[in-house]
Amino acid sequence: MARIVVKFGGTSVADIERIKSVAARVKRIVDQGNEVAVVVSAMAGATNQLVQWVREAATLHDAREYDVVVASGEQVTAGLVAIALQEAGVDARSWLGWQIPVRTDGAHGKARIAGIDGDALIARMARGQVPVVAGFQGIGPEGRVTTLGRGGSDTSAVALAAAVRADRCDIYTDVDGVYTTDPRIVAKARKLNKITYEEMLELASVGAKVLQTRSVEIAMNHGVRVQVLSSFTDEPGTLVVDEGEIVEQEVVSGIAYSRDEAKITLIKVADRPGVAAAIFGPLADANVNVDMIVQNVSEDGRATDLTFTVSKADYDRAVQILEARRASLGFDRLVGDKNVAKISVIGVGMRSHAGIALRMFTALAEKGINIQVISTSEIKVSVLVAEEYTELAVRALHTAYGLDAA
Repeated sequence: MARIVVKFGGTSVADIERIKSVAARVKRIVDQGNEVAVVVSAMAGATNQLVQWVREAATLHDAREYDVVVASGEQVTAGLVAIALQEAGVDARSWLGWQIPVRTDGAHGKARIAGIDGDALIARMARGQVPVVAGFQGIGPEGRVTTLGRGGSDTSAVALAAAVRADRCDIYTDVDGVYTTDPRIVAKARKLNKITYEEMLELASVGAKVLQTRSVEIAMNHGVRVQVLSSFTDEPGTLVVDEGEIVEQEVVSGIAYSRDEAKITLIKVADRPGVAAAIFGPLADANVNVDMIVQNVSEDGRATDLTFTVSKADYDRAVQILEARRASLGFDRLVGDKNVAKISVIGVGMRSHAGIALRMFTALAEKGINIQVISTSEIKVSVLVAEEYTELAVRALHTAYGLDAA
């Protein structure tokens, strides 16, 4: 017998028919002798509708009331799934974030989980009851409902799995696992049987939409084994596990891409101590996340060109902040470009193999793709290219690293 937390995303609970299908799937897991807790998202489209209503009511709305409204989507689903399970003959009861409780900080709309008391759920599961938990929500320091940000139900599920000491957390979604790259772009993409926490974290952070980044962080920190699988098939999915569980490790596990990038270049910035802090400090204060950074110092050493990337959503705000400080920062002009994409090659095998970056640069050069910016980490190499070359670059790299399915 195992203790399993299963999470179902919005497409899996999109209507009553699918909710009944979810109940049937959960019943099969229970009938196998497992202790089960269920975490649910709002029904597909429900959160978008709730957010729209809030914005129509007031453009500058109270974030605390925003959370009250948007958290209701998961409350509806939790109740409906519990009812469907009861109808299928399974003892089930719905739980909201504040009832467990899932304690968070007070950052409404993007709260972080501070702790979960899993004792009550463990006791219920031990006597055969299935708790159905509303994902995406918790309770803040002042006793108000909080939400965890978009994709927060994944975070809820993994954190709950850690709190109840689950053997595994199964994330059911509309894809049947983690692939070497986006199968919509590369027909020969392969589904991975296993992937390490570090690789999944890098994939999530650079554009892969399979799992939410914070959920992977929690899984890695607490050693929660996560399985990504489809709600619509009975095929095995992909296990996200510790590196020690993977016997034969590939050098490169996946190719990710993100079109949500914008490039900013500051021309002829005065090359003096403290100038980088003066540029990036105001951006950080405005919650503008800066990703890739490259600096070119001029021959005389007096000026530098500084290039970096931000998300497209933050681009206009970043430009406004920098232009307002042009005189104090001392740059000649700002050049921006929203038509760029970030392509990343990821694999823990990079630690022990040389020439990974060279193979990437060679493959892109052979396709005539110019590299604008480069950044690296221990298990990742990312490049910025013109957006029009996104698909060509992904296909070329997938083949170059031997990831194509036979």
